[in-house]
Amino acid sequence: MKRALILVLPLVLSGCVVGTVVGTAVDVVSLPVKAVSAGVDAATTSQAEADQKRGRELRKAEEAQGKQLRLAQERCRKGKALPTDNCAAVQQR
Repeated sequence: MKRALILVLPLVLSGCVVGTVVGTAVDVVSLPVKAVSAGVDAATTSQAEADQKRGRELRKAEEAQGKQLRLAQERCRKGKALPTDNCAAVQQR
């Protein structure tokens, strides 16, 4: 019985080794493809990403413009307007 087990054991375990070697070989082969794919994805911008970026830029510009308008309104209200402030237009808003 021990003899049969000793003879069969290497055959059974060799399947595990072969499976591991094949799995490693597949990983080694697919690694360059994954690396190139990640590089291309990082270098290119999708339309959705471009739209999101443009939307962020527009919101940021609108926030800055709104802040400047509020500051100009406050200056005009206090009577300390800058020469560039158009108090007549600012007060109407």
